[in-house]
Amino acid sequence: MNLDTREPVTHTLGVLEAAALLRELTAGLIALTDFDEALLALVRVTRDAVAGVRWCGFTALRAGEPAGVAASDEGLAGLDDLRHGPDTPAMSAIHRREMILAADLTGEPRWPAWTAHARDLGVRGVISAPVDIDDHVIGAINLYAAAPDLLTPQHQLTAMLLAEHSGLLLAAVRDRNRQLTLAGERDTSLLNDGVVGQAVGVIMTQRGCPPAEALDVLRTAAASLDIPLREVAERLVRTVSRQRDN
Repeated sequence: MNLDTREPVTHTLGVLEAAALLRELTAGLIALTDFDEALLALVRVTRDAVAGVRWCGFTALRAGEPAGVAASDEGLAGLDDLRHGPDTPAMSAIHRREMILAADLTGEPRWPAWTAHARDLGVRGVISAPVDIDDHVIGAINLYAAAPDLLTPQHQLTAMLLAEHSGLLLAAVRDRNRQLTLAGERDTSLLNDGVVGQAVGVIMTQRGCPPAEALDVLRTAAASLDIPLREVAERLVRTVSRQRDN
């Protein structure tokens, strides 16, 4: 009995390629804290990893206003911004909360101005998938093909998986950025504290290091001694004061 295994093999390869893409995206974005840098990494990895996709872009909105735009190639950067208003595949995907497909832009009636510009740049097909990032930021990832009918149902599945996974990764990037900002504010508050600021000044003088590094030295000492940071600072200042008095 002859069994045709070609379709399952093709499907399996598609799954493996999608898994490899998601793994590469995770590795590329897992430590980033800058949102724009993360968007750029996302679109470039996607462009290079997905067969049939020549370019990739991302459009992000915060409260209806631009929050970030990225393009894998500078020449197509204008396709993903808001200069075309609401009449773009990305904005359609965001507003309708569903994937948008235009496998062949020839005669595409939905976004006339955008389509004309895209065709001038060599784009012949597009998939835009909505991306939920967090409570404040949403977006769309845009996959572009250089020939009509290259974007298949497999590309739609990949776009769906990509949108879900990239939303989680980008949310984590924004969260890390918020944590860094809060940590910076706490550091500023500590440095403005009298005794902690004095201790930081002592360490800076002794080590010739910047304030942030001196504060880290105090934190390390506090953790090693298992006592509050302020107490470490007070001890250091008292010690230095006694030395000066003597």
